[in-house]
Amino acid sequence: MRLFRRLLITGLALALALAPVAAPPAAAFSRIKDLADVEGVRDNMLVGYGLVVGLNGTGDSLRNAPFTLQSVQSMLERLGVNTRGAKLDTKNVAAVMVTASLPAFASQGSRIDVTVSAMGDSKSLQGGTLLVTPLLAADGEIYAVAQGPIAVGGFKAQGDAAAIERGVPTNGRIASGAIVEREVPFQLASLERMRLALRNPDFTTAKRIQDAINRMLGSGAAIATNPATVELVLPSRGAGDIVALLTDIEQLRVDPDQVAKVVIDEKTGIIVMGSEVRVSEVAIAQGNLTIKISETPQVSQPQPFSENGETVVVPRSDVQVDTGGDKKLAIVNESVSLRSLVDGLNALGIGPRDMISILQAIKAAGALQAEIEVM
Repeated sequence: MRLFRRLLITGLALALALAPVAAPPAAAFSRIKDLADVEGVRDNMLVGYGLVVGLNGTGDSLRNAPFTLQSVQSMLERLGVNTRGAKLDTKNVAAVMVTASLPAFASQGSRIDVTVSAMGDSKSLQGGTLLVTPLLAADGEIYAVAQGPIAVGGFKAQGDAAAIERGVPTNGRIASGAIVEREVPFQLASLERMRLALRNPDFTTAKRIQDAINRMLGSGAAIATNPATVELVLPSRGAGDIVALLTDIEQLRVDPDQVAKVVIDEKTGIIVMGSEVRVSEVAIAQGNLTIKISETPQVSQPQPFSENGETVVVPRSDVQVDTGGDKKLAIVNESVSLRSLVDGLNALGIGPRDMISILQAIKAAGALQAEIEVM
């Protein structure tokens, strides 16, 4: 009897040890660095107007682009060349808009990349050089100056009867083509409070970020003031300590929450659904009426040496009708997940276009517990 009990206990222990353990679903933890931006640490947009020279006959035609003509004349006058009243007909110059992004804390003398785009009827900027172009911000101040040869990714070749074009030859880029002349003042170390701006505002995510920071720094260090902002109370530290503190905060991991949403792009037939999308119990049927008509005309000729016969064309039509009888009515159970919903619709043989209509119909019936956003 004792031997039997020992064998039974050993067998149960072995069975429990070998039994697969269902692992809990893994949460999609993300760093705060990937969920929020620090207030004040941002880029600034710069824009400028300039001229590109050295083009091989692919520049603006000065008759159709008067702003290019005026810019060329103004530039030459500043260099001591008077061209007023002269008829200029060069095609090696193009008027362009220059754009750049000034990074946060960019120091004076550092370099940034710029993008050059044609304004007039220039056919290509390949081989051109941008002349000195001031770059202004929204306040009207000059923050950088750009100049240099343009790298164009596209090209265009044309003959008398054919032409080929790849990419966009009227848009180019100058790597490290602008020098920063003015810094954007921002004293990070002097801040007593700082805000984190969530890239996807959500009450739950803001609360989880607040709790994660408070667990590290102590209660009251972070306060979620609204679904898009978490306010930090910074201790009195030096500049290096503030950077180290923000580095530690950015590395904290949080499980972000999201609203149940279905995003539809009707132009391309793309459907993106969040993992929280749920569907109440609903029945779905999908079928299309397809009519196919094939014409195979035949030629009827008279017998050889007949006196009254004529050659005629006899029409032959084949009409086929597909009512979609193989499509069946399917029932989607209550509160199914995203994967079950997609698998069920795919089992009906439904393509993306029809799936868009079905999702909108389910939403109209009140069975789709999600928000539909049509792009």
